[in-house]
Amino acid sequence: MEPDEQLATIIPMLEAVTANIGAGQLDNATPCSDFTVEGVLRHMTDLATGFAPMFRGEEPGDAPTPSAQSGMIDAFVHAMDRLLAAVKSPGALDRTIPTPGGEMPGRVFARLVALDGLVHGWDLATSTSQEWTPPERLVAEVDAFARDAISSEMRDGGAFGPERSPTGTSPMQHLAAFTGRAA
Repeated sequence: MEPDEQLATIIPMLEAVTANIGAGQLDNATPCSDFTVEGVLRHMTDLATGFAPMFRGEEPGDAPTPSAQSGMIDAFVHAMDRLLAAVKSPGALDRTIPTPGGEMPGRVFARLVALDGLVHGWDLATSTSQEWTPPERLVAEVDAFARDAISSEMRDGGAFGPERSPTGTSPMQHLAAFTGRAA
């Protein structure tokens, strides 16, 4: 499965979970120890807003800073839709992208974005008592990529913590545990 296809599955799932987040859940802790639910939403909106132009070969833009929940959800959905359109734009996966971690092929960077989206989807769903059941094939492909891509240097407690024991048997629970999430 190509990374744009992965994101074409993950992004609508993220938008569905986000649409069901209640105002009283924004301060909930998430399995990503650095963020609350609101923090994950802002983080993902900021990244998507910056990454979309990069996939199109343009300079990154500024993320909106909405304060109301509806504004935050709308900004999130808008940023995700623009990100998906950018990843699917001609040449995006073949372009060399100047990422925060250095230049890399668009195809590789899109896989990192898919990993981030899949795991943060887990964070949001878990912390708001929602289902997060992406297709097992997708999870298996993202997991295989993650095991090659996540180095010990990346496990600084930010994006990825130390690997944990899975809390269940699903492939998603194994991926979450690999990225350092506790559920």
